[in-house]
Amino acid sequence: MAVEDLVAWVDEFGDLMREFPVNDFLVLFYPLVCAVVGGILLYFTHTDYWDRPKRYTVPAPKKPDEVKILDNPTIKVSGTTAIQCYEPATGQFLGFVNPSTPAGIDRAIAQAATAQEKWARTTFAERRKVLHTMLRYVLDNQEQICKVSSLDSGKTMVDAQLGEIMVTVEKLQWTIKHGEKALRPSRRPTNLLMAYKKNTVHYEALGVVAALVSWNYPFHNLIGPIISSIFAGNGVVVKVSEQTCWSAAYYTSIARGALVAHGHDPQLVQTVVCWPQTAGYLTSHPGISHLTFIGSRPVCHQVAASAAKSLIPVVAELGGKDAAVVLDSAVPDLKRIADILMRGTFQASGQNCIGIERIIAAPGVYDKLVAMLEPRVKTLRLGLDKDVGAMVSDASFKRLEDLVADAVQNGARLLAGGERYIHPDHPKGFYFTPTLLVDVTPDMAIANEECFGPIMTILRAPSSSASDILRLANAPDFGLGASVYGRDLDPVLKEVVKGIRAGGVAVNDFAVYYAVQLPFGGVGGSGYGRFAAEEGLRGLCNLKSVCEDRFGWLGIRTAIPGPVQYPVKDQERGWRFTRGVVGVGYAPTLKEKIGAVVDILRNS
Repeated sequence: MAVEDLVAWVDEFGDLMREFPVNDFLVLFYPLVCAVVGGILLYFTHTDYWDRPKRYTVPAPKKPDEVKILDNPTIKVSGTTAIQCYEPATGQFLGFVNPSTPAGIDRAIAQAATAQEKWARTTFAERRKVLHTMLRYVLDNQEQICKVSSLDSGKTMVDAQLGEIMVTVEKLQWTIKHGEKALRPSRRPTNLLMAYKKNTVHYEALGVVAALVSWNYPFHNLIGPIISSIFAGNGVVVKVSEQTCWSAAYYTSIARGALVAHGHDPQLVQTVVCWPQTAGYLTSHPGISHLTFIGSRPVCHQVAASAAKSLIPVVAELGGKDAAVVLDSAVPDLKRIADILMRGTFQASGQNCIGIERIIAAPGVYDKLVAMLEPRVKTLRLGLDKDVGAMVSDASFKRLEDLVADAVQNGARLLAGGERYIHPDHPKGFYFTPTLLVDVTPDMAIANEECFGPIMTILRAPSSSASDILRLANAPDFGLGASVYGRDLDPVLKEVVKGIRAGGVAVNDFAVYYAVQLPFGGVGGSGYGRFAAEEGLRGLCNLKSVCEDRFGWLGIRTAIPGPVQYPVKDQERGWRFTRGVVGVGYAPTLKEKIGAVVDILRNS
């Protein structure tokens, strides 16, 4: 009977829809759609007249006229304290950079502090103008920025476009549009006893802040902290990696050029590069008010210990062992997912802090996924003009080869790669063969250590249950990012998203939480604190709590009642009086509040 009723209802609904005057509504529908689309486009493209960017130029770094391929490309060479710069993809010599000394670090901090005193008094509108101009420069010169990054770090132009340009212009645009809202004084609630007060939290500049950034994205990792720091009113000192310091002066000049274009002191932004033994001078410097560290866990221990000497707060992002979980319900979407897994694993030759390090496949999709990925990994080509670029150095090659060999010895199947690659055109370049390891188990070292290389590992979940999948996903002592793939209404998907231990989760996608300026950071061995979004901006501020009189103009202010004024005449009476005050403010029932009022009156 219920089925017949449903069929009858569907038939009646169909009749009604056929009689519905659709044409009358189409007259309004198309203009409405156009208005909505136009509004969206206007929101994302509109620039206030007074915020229009200014154009400026910055000379790009030049390679030496003489092509010199180094026999042993390395940043440290005997006979000099200078840092040797080279092109990881070819081994070509790029030049020397003199490292900063403690005296140089002192000068950089002092110059930033002097500039910051004036900068802290600028308005949000003035800061937006600087960011607008910087955004314009990046968009106009993105090819040059990508070429410099490719030379210095070995990544392909496509990888540089995605990892250097797109995320940087997103950060600029987000800060321009939403930064002021995040840093405006925020109103906070009061309570019954303090109903005559009003409360606000003010976000004030800290002074000079510092960032120690990694080498995998030399432009974005340098510019990102600068954007947030200066918009919050701070000066900033960025310590760049010795591995990619050749590009640092050019990228720093991009930020400084935007300041100069609007008449501000370029010394607000400083960069230093130094050997590890000198870095501790910066991380414990009393002139630094906040540290952002992006790097490895062992180095973070040293940075945090050094910062503790001057009680400098630290935000630490330490990489991850990010899991991509593919559920049984993902079968219809497997080709699209395979595309994402390839990009998430091999972008920047796997040197990506939120790159996919482990693929955890449910039993129903495991074999299909392996069959789909194996031929694709095998056909990947190495080279800047091919699919996968170079690694920044060969420092991790033996470790990666040992991890692969250990996994194979313990039962994993090596379907592709697994070793360093001698490029026929660039034998001094640093290439590692794109690798596919399957039948990996959670007890293997490669399932627990961050590879940071072009290695795809696939683990088979014991079952399709959320508990078994989460046991695998949460096994390593990392928790930076994760992704989960499956049908939107799959209850297992929702359970896995909720239960996975990570700072960010992308559902049916890869790392998109970073591309939309959500708070970024990890838990456990992946670090602590957040940068990006409102939380990141506010973290670069002194949060000043201000409580003031709401009706001070009426003379309504706090006055100390007689029973508790010093000298206290009667402790017992004063205690009963204050008990009454507490009761009025916090007793849960009306009867108790009335009793509290009586206490106050009797003991006044």
